[in-house]
Amino acid sequence: MCGIISVIDRSRSGMDGSRIKHALSLMDERGSGEGAGYAAYGIYPDFSEYYALHLFFDNLVEPKGKVDEILRTWGIIEFEEEIPTVEQPELRRTHIPWRYFFKPDVSLMPGTTSPEEDIITMLVMKINTTIPGALVYSSGKNIGVFKASGWPEAVADFYQIEKYEGYIWLAHNRYPTNTSGWWGGAHPFNLLDWSVVHNGEITSYGTNRRYIESFGYRCTMGTDTEVVAYLCDLLGRKHGLPEDLMVRAFAPPFWDEIDQMKEGKQMLNKAIRLTYGSALMNGPFAIVVATTDGIVGFTDRIKLRPLIAAEAGDRLYISSEEAAIRRMEPNLERVWMPKAGEPVIGRVRV
Repeated sequence: MCGIISVIDRSRSGMDGSRIKHALSLMDERGSGEGAGYAAYGIYPDFSEYYALHLFFDNLVEPKGKVDEILRTWGIIEFEEEIPTVEQPELRRTHIPWRYFFKPDVSLMPGTTSPEEDIITMLVMKINTTIPGALVYSSGKNIGVFKASGWPEAVADFYQIEKYEGYIWLAHNRYPTNTSGWWGGAHPFNLLDWSVVHNGEITSYGTNRRYIESFGYRCTMGTDTEVVAYLCDLLGRKHGLPEDLMVRAFAPPFWDEIDQMKEGKQMLNKAIRLTYGSALMNGPFAIVVATTDGIVGFTDRIKLRPLIAAEAGDRLYISSEEAAIRRMEPNLERVWMPKAGEPVIGRVRV
């Protein structure tokens, strides 16, 4: 049921949030008013070398004091503030959105190949599992996630999305099924530079969660989509898989299809299935993943959820519905429906 839409400008030209807000609102029938959100890349140029940590606080006394203490133990807080918001009649403010611009002290984690990212990942897991009343929901450089329980228009107006300008945008309108709607359960989900929006259900969540938690990640937000962000970080950042191979791990060909492949391709697909069997995602789903270099969209192996792609100039769009894309760009040059499990990849130009 959920509605998803994303856009990348390959030239890194900025787009404000007004058009994606209107595009997402076209898919209100795909949501229930219990969750919506936006992610944008390139929105913090003045703090581009710092990690933008977005948190929800239940109050600004005890949980914030503990977060301040742990951040100062592991690095420098360059700047912090409550995220500017405007009260909305249809959105109940149950948490306080806050942001820190933070630089980790890499000398505190020697012996790793990516100490900055490993410190941030550790801090996200530690805060989310040990500090009641605090939740880190966005933690990348020069990116930000803005989400809450509400309809897309109300959430966008609450955060004044039109004031942000990014070269990649993701947006999501949630229809929760297996879990209740709450601010942390709204999409996008994020870790470091990875952001995820998802329509559908991941029925392999238990297996996927046990697998990812064996590597030190911790799922705390009560929804299956969270595990996708952590799997992307594991396979993409730690294991170095490119986007197409990540998708092949998440939504691989069936064994009978692999058996009919030519030898080299067959060996590759067998190796991925055997190595990443616990990362395979079952169930009906359509997913878009973003990182600083691009976006990738894909569906489950028999495409039980819709996904449409389109292009116009430097911009690639991926969405649940063509009408939402056309609200952003009426003059599309190409529109197509990707096959089941086939990735649609848009990368920024170097």
